[in-house]
Amino acid sequence: MLLLDREALNFIFSRGFWRMSLLWTFSLLGSYLKLVIDGVSGKTITFPRLHPDASTRPVCIITGATSGLGEAAVKCLLDEGFYVILAGRSSGLLSKTVEELGQKGNVLLKEFVVDLASLDSMLKFKESVQQWLIDSGLHPSIQLLINNAGILATSQSYTIDGYDRMIGTNYFGAFSLTNLLLPLLRNSYQPSRIVNVTSFTHRSISEIIISEKTLTVGDMRTFTCSNGYPFARIYEYSKLCLLMFSYELHRQLCLSDPLHHVSVTAADPGVVKTGIMREVPFSISRMAYKVLDLAGLLQSPEMGVSSIIDAALAPPDASGRYFFGGGGRTTKSSALSYNKEFSEQLWTCSNKLLHQKLSGPDHHFTAQ
Repeated sequence: MLLLDREALNFIFSRGFWRMSLLWTFSLLGSYLKLVIDGVSGKTITFPRLHPDASTRPVCIITGATSGLGEAAVKCLLDEGFYVILAGRSSGLLSKTVEELGQKGNVLLKEFVVDLASLDSMLKFKESVQQWLIDSGLHPSIQLLINNAGILATSQSYTIDGYDRMIGTNYFGAFSLTNLLLPLLRNSYQPSRIVNVTSFTHRSISEIIISEKTLTVGDMRTFTCSNGYPFARIYEYSKLCLLMFSYELHRQLCLSDPLHHVSVTAADPGVVKTGIMREVPFSISRMAYKVLDLAGLLQSPEMGVSSIIDAALAPPDASGRYFFGGGGRTTKSSALSYNKEFSEQLWTCSNKLLHQKLSGPDHHFTAQ
C-alpha cells in the first residue's frame, strides 16, 4: 500500500498529471460548450443513421474489440446485421468475448489476433482476413473499418518496429492498417467507411512539429519536457495525428472518388470509463473517474459508443466530419487539425515510413 501511495504521489507531481487534470478538462468542456453554442445558433449539422441491409452480410473490422468501447461497438453492429471481425492482441480475450457474445443467439463473429505495434502482425492479419473471406464464400471486401484501439502509456517504451509505443499504436498502427486494408474497402460492393476514434485531448495542442523522428521515437525536445516522459502530450499528439490523417485521407479519396465510395469519419466518444488508464496509479484513476462522474461528464461504454456508431452509419456525404456528443451530431475539431500544410506533411512522412518498412528485406508487399 505504501508503494502505491508513493507511486501516486510521484504521479501527482508530474507535468503529465496536471496537463491531464487541467488542459484535458478544459478541452472537454470546450467541446461540449461548442456543441451547445452551435445548437443554439442553428449551426449544428447532424446525420441520420443508415441501417445496412443485413441480407447482404456487410463485414466490419473493429480493433481493440475485446473491452470498453470496442466491445460496445461490436454489440451495436451485430444488432445492425454486420458480420463483425474482432481484432485484438490477446487470443484469450478474443475467444472469451466471442464466446460471451455468441451465447446471445445467432451472431456473426470472427476473431483475429493483430498487434498494431507490429507491421508483421498487421500484414499477417490482412492475409488471414482475405483468406477467411474466400473460405467463407463472402465477397472479397470489407464495408467498415473502425480504428478503435489505443493506449495511454505513462512510461516510455518502444514497439518491435522501433516506434514510441503510444504513437506506434494510437496513430501509426491505425495509419498502416488502414492503408493495408484500403484495397478491401475499395473493392466493396456498396459504399464503405473508415472510422477513426480520436479524442478531445487533441485540442490541448496549440502547435505541432511533424517529422519522421516525432512519428517514430517521439523526440523529447519536440515535446518541450525535460522532466520525465511527457506521456500526456504524446497521447494528445497521437490523437491529433490520427485526426489529421482522417481529414487528409478524406481529401485524397475525394480526389479519386468524389462520390465517396470509400468515406472517412472521425469519432470522439468523450470521457468513457474504460481500461485506458490502466497504467495510471489506481488511486489516481479512481479519483479522476469519481470527479468526472460527479460532474456528469463520465459515460459508460454503452453510452460513449454512440458517436462511434453515428460515424459508422452516417451517409457517405458525412465523410470528413467530426462526430461528437451522440445523436448524429458533428462539430468542429481544433483549428490546428484542419491545417492543410501540416496534414500534407503528416501524410508524406507517414507514407515514407510505411513504404520504408514494407520495402525492407523481410517484406514483399506494395501498399496501394
